[in-house]
Parts: sequence; structure tokens; C-alpha cells
Amino acid sequence: MVSIIISTYNWPEALKLCVESIFKQTTLPAEIIIADDGSKQPTFDVIESLTKRSPVPIIHVWHPDEGFKLSQIRNKAIAKVSQQYIIQIDGDILLEKHFVEDHLNIAEQGYMVTGSRVNLSEYYSSLIIAANIIPPNSELRKNSTNYFNSLRIPILMPFFAKRYKTKGKYLHFTRGCNMAYFKDDIANVNGYNEDMTGWGSEDTELVARMLQNGVKKKFIKLGGIGYHIWHPFASRKRATINDEIYKETIKQKLTWVENGLNKY
Repeated sequence: MVSIIISTYNWPEALKLCVESIFKQTTLPAEIIIADDGSKQPTFDVIESLTKRSPVPIIHVWHPDEGFKLSQIRNKAIAKVSQQYIIQIDGDILLEKHFVEDHLNIAEQGYMVTGSRVNLSEYYSSLIIAANIIPPNSELRKNSTNYFNSLRIPILMPFFAKRYKTKGKYLHFTRGCNMAYFKDDIANVNGYNEDMTGWGSEDTELVARMLQNGVKKKFIKLGGIGYHIWHPFASRKRATINDEIYKETIKQKLTWVENGLNKY
């Protein structure tokens, strides 16, 4: 089966809706693991409430807030996974009800998968948070800012899987809010690079090492739909430093990082 890892930081309102969208999946994961980069008590309270009514186990992995350490908390969450296949999302994503089913249908040994996200407008996102309920898919689609990403046509998913954004300048392109991989494949490159703190390039650098280690890439298009609740951008002050680490990974054809998953 499959585990879902959700990254979150101090936005319990969005996290609640994200997890509730997992409860509504046509195919449930074996477990939900919340990778919490130092949230305060309101997030703990929401997770406690969700755990009591969840159809699957919820595991809350938390560490103290020491700034943006997404790579570290994701590694800590990966170390807790009990299943061999991992779907990774963010806590500001609302999953269309076939999201897990679509990912499992495209999963293949030797491949990692990345997908798109459907961006919701700032105004509509504020309405969702205020209402505290997940709107119907038709309403989410209607209020998206990139409509094409909201289309689900399962019969065409296999056609796009190995053709769309898998080569050239898109070779390492990924979205950490919609990706999947086998646990052994990420362990074989020692997970995320924890030298990369702050926003930027941590997912891309990980994918570069996985591909340089022999894993291939698929893109889940016209399926695996996740709606992104708008929020202000995180600080980009570390983006240039992280991008240099990514470029060095490519230049040196690195497959392993020392500061990674095996600490846990």
C-alpha cells in the first residue's frame, strides 16, 4: 500500500481541510504522516481532533521551530513510514477524490512521479478557509487560475506519463506538493539534503540525485489533481544558495548526501 506525507507549518485551518480531503479518497492510504516544521499548539489540537475520526492512523512528526527546515522534517517523516510507496503533499493542498487512486495507477518500480497543482485565487482561498469546508470539485475547478491542470482524463494519463516534462529543461522539474516515490529509492540517495534550509530547490536537488542514481521520472498529468490554497510566498533569501547546491549536484553527478535521511 501507500503512505501519505503532509508537510505543514502553523496553518491548522488549511491542514484540517487537506487531511479531510484524504478521508474522502476512493482509495485510502495505509497511514497519514504529518511532517510538522515546528507548528504551535493550534496545529496539535487540529491533529488530535483529526486523529480521533480518521479512517487510517495519523502520525504527527514534529520538531522545534528553528526556521525553514523542510528538508529535515521530511526526512524525519520518511523515517517513520511503514509502507514501500510514498505520496508526498503539502498541507495547503486539497486532493480531488481520485488523487491516491491515480497515483497508484501510475506507480511503477524504478520510477518516481511528480505532478501539477491547481492554483486557487487569493479571494476564493480566503472563502474556503473562512467556511472551513471543502467545496465540490466543480466549484474548485471553476475558481482555479490554471483550469487545464484541473482536468481529469484517466485514459490519457499513461500517454503523458513518460512524455510530459520528463526531458530537457524539465528533467528535474518537480513539485514537492505532488510527488511520489518508492521508499528504497529515496533511501538509496539518503533522502533530502539537510544543508538546504529556507525556501527553494530542495525537491529539484533530490530528484536530480534520484535520476543520477538510475531512477526514472514520470509525470502524472490529467490525474492526481491537487488544489493549492493561496498563501503569501515564503522568504526567498536562501534561494540562491540552494540553487548553487542543486547546480553542484548536477555538475558532480552526485547521488548521495552526507547530511540526510540515515541519521534517523
